[in-house]
Amino acid sequence: MTRPLILVDPLPRTLELICDPPTRAKLESLADLVIHETSRMPDEMVERHLPEASIIMGQTKLPRERLMKAKKLRAIIDVETNFTDAIDYDYCFANGIHVLTPGSAFADAVAESALGMAIDLARGITRADRDFRHGRDAYGLDGNVGSFSLFGESMGLIGYGDLARSFHRLVQPFKCDISVHDPWVPDYVLKKAGVKPLPLEELLRTCRIILVFAGVTSENQGFLGRRQLELIRPDAAFLLMSRAAVVDFAAFIDLVKHGRFRAATDVFPVEPVAKDDPVREVEGLLLSAHRTGGMPDALFDIGRQAVADAELILKGLPPVVCRKALPETVKRFRSKPVEMT
Repeated sequence: MTRPLILVDPLPRTLELICDPPTRAKLESLADLVIHETSRMPDEMVERHLPEASIIMGQTKLPRERLMKAKKLRAIIDVETNFTDAIDYDYCFANGIHVLTPGSAFADAVAESALGMAIDLARGITRADRDFRHGRDAYGLDGNVGSFSLFGESMGLIGYGDLARSFHRLVQPFKCDISVHDPWVPDYVLKKAGVKPLPLEELLRTCRIILVFAGVTSENQGFLGRRQLELIRPDAAFLLMSRAAVVDFAAFIDLVKHGRFRAATDVFPVEPVAKDDPVREVEGLLLSAHRTGGMPDALFDIGRQAVADAELILKGLPPVVCRKALPETVKRFRSKPVEMT
């Protein structure tokens, strides 16, 4: 019997980066692999193998005219973890081709960092370290001016997708009063999860710890503008954990610079950030170089998720692990794809 064929075009990832040895062995047991990872797979190579391909793993450009040649294609798995505009989604939906991404692979790693950063902002841990090193150390109550505990505090999550749900599980021992704003998640789901649905402006006004986990869509770019950010209470901590494009980043930085509230960010409008960018000098802003999700095991989970669903698909079963592109939402996503590892 002829084995199925998988085209592996994973840039900006590589198989070594996303597949630990057992996962790589499993992938190789499922199908013959055509791999090109030193650059984007050349057009000639794609065209040559496309008619026999059952699965494509990567961000290969797949317009309608190319997909029409892929008579055996059952799934496209984007291992960069974004839904991009490189695919004719309408053709895929009409022809039963699954479009998937292991988007939840980074959720636990981001949640862990978010919790650490929230504790840091509340308790002033890295600030106290800097003060100590510069001879400004203060002890006991004197060293905790402006500090607060997360235990029992009011917490607001903006967005309730994979990242926020993982964070919610992690923060439960703190018994926070958690509110959520997410127009894509019904109140029924939020209440069943034990959180309180709130309108955005009420959440910003009332919560002391606010974490932004919302992805970027065509409707919400910059939806946290200056007017919304000015609603945040002065004693609050605001953490930007998802994408910089959901906020008016200049207004955000200006408000933190002027002491309006304390904040943390793991994302920036342009990355890497220029060495002379003024953001590096903003007091009250905890900085992280888009590193909260980039842990080795999180990257390996991309491969685990992709291979788990590939095995199901090749058995004629539906995928159950990766996030699936949906006609109602996929064209509304606007997250910037990763350009480098």
